[in-house]
Amino acid sequence: MLEPTRTTERYARGLAAAVAAVAALILAANAAPAEADAPAPDRQTTAPVEAALR
Repeated sequence: MLEPTRTTERYARGLAAAVAAVAALILAANAAPAEADAPAPDRQTTAPVEAALR
């Protein structure tokens, strides 16, 4: 038969699991795709036709 675990052991396991979960979430949040070598050129906004005809 299994021996009952002490309360301190249960809290220690829970704390260790919580720390591991937070570390995994932080690592996952910081895992971003790598940036491209050459950034795309900025798109220029077009001027209204009236401004081009002046």
